[in-house]
Amino acid sequence: MSQANLEVVRSVLAGWERGEFSFSAEWHPQIEFVVADGPEPGRWVGRAGLTEGARAILSPFENARIEADEYRELDVGRILVFVHNSGRGRTSGLEIEQMHVKAANVFHVHDGKVTRLVAYWDRDRALADLGLKEWRPGGLSPSVL
Repeated sequence: MSQANLEVVRSVLAGWERGEFSFSAEWHPQIEFVVADGPEPGRWVGRAGLTEGARAILSPFENARIEADEYRELDVGRILVFVHNSGRGRTSGLEIEQMHVKAANVFHVHDGKVTRLVAYWDRDRALADLGLKEWRPGGLSPSVL
């Protein structure tokens, strides 16, 4: 795995694990942010768009956190991160963890900046979109079609 790209992604996730969703140094000015599924799918461009998209996703929750379970290099510029989300619904009071959400994020990194982020609430959907058959701790199986 490219150590430099991995460090960029780990830096982002370290903030998210603390509930800090700031979008500055690690983010390319023209980043593309895609939410592929879940309650607020959409696409935003630029740091302002990233902030707007993140607010749309995070505003229904208090104490939101995103924690990495596993990092996987897909190729030179893409890192797949299996994550789990935590927090509480502002209206419902329901803990995100009670929904058993197994999520994933695909980070595209170039020259030390995240140029594209695709977020999935459904880990299986991420694997399908990436052409991967299944996830096992410690490994991915290529899809055989």
